[in-house]
Amino acid sequence: GVEVGPQPQGVVRADILDKMRKIIKHGLDFVQLFNEGREFPPCTIEVFKIMEKVDYPRNKNDEVIAIIHPKLQDQDWQPLNNGDPLFLTLDGEVIAYKGDCTVYPTFINEAAYYEKKQAFVKTVKVKLTAKHIRSSVL
Repeated sequence: GVEVGPQPQGVVRADILDKMRKIIKHGLDFVQLFNEGREFPPCTIEVFKIMEKVDYPRNKNDEVIAIIHPKLQDQDWQPLNNGDPLFLTLDGEVIAYKGDCTVYPTFINEAAYYEKKQAFVKTVKVKLTAKHIRSSVL
């Protein structure tokens, strides 16, 4: 499966549809070249690894007591460092990120994740290295 976004639920956006079509085309091109016996050299790519799902701050009654801080809103995949603002309580108190490394939040304040008790997901950057590949069927 391929998911390309962000895109609000129930909305069709031409730019996102175009990106999805390009990704699918590249995937199909790769499969065709691989099936034709093309050798692909080793490569390294940087990816984001999910580390933790973060819930909204809640009180003892399990009620949300803070919202996403304005400086975090719409900052998916941007670095979040120790001390950066995460949440803003309804009383105006800032709740900061307390972490020992830089993380890259994503799915920030996504409506589809409210019921899952997820304010955002913390990811870290990692490098993946692939050896060369070639189809053994020719």
